[in-house]
Amino acid sequence: MDSRNKVLTHSAWVGLMCLVMLSGCGIYSFSGTSLSPDIKTISITNFTMGTAGGPASLPLTLNEKLKEYFQRNTNLTLIQSGGDLQFEGSVIGYDVVPVAPTANDQAGFNRLTVTVQVRFTHNLDESKSFDQSFNFYADFPQSQTLNQNEARLLPQILDQIVQDIFNKSAADW
Repeated sequence: MDSRNKVLTHSAWVGLMCLVMLSGCGIYSFSGTSLSPDIKTISITNFTMGTAGGPASLPLTLNEKLKEYFQRNTNLTLIQSGGDLQFEGSVIGYDVVPVAPTANDQAGFNRLTVTVQVRFTHNLDESKSFDQSFNFYADFPQSQTLNQNEARLLPQILDQIVQDIFNKSAADW
């Protein structure tokens, strides 16, 4: 092995060791979170349905997805109430509107939009708390009904909303 390859190999090992040490001391996290090591627990109060549209199970589905996402991407312990991080909220919008007009003045697609109001309390750093709405949408062909598409679209929409909530609360985005 020539000296140039030895230097590259040595540099790669040094870089890898630096990443491991930074990850271990809490300065950097490979999950994308910027949570302080002091934060140990999370509580997620059952979301409510604050709109007339959508399936009755929508708040429960959102709740479970949010819990699963935090458990999969952090080391936080989920507790019933009083967590270091607390979430509560309501589904406040479930709307279907026509989009993408065609030459015949008809909609080419319909858009399903779900909006969720989230109250996040960071009990160790109040400046990071927020009360904000999150929404996402998905389109489906005008020739099809919402019932034909809802089971396919809702998981995609909720997954994105949960990721946005996580990014805002745990990744400081």
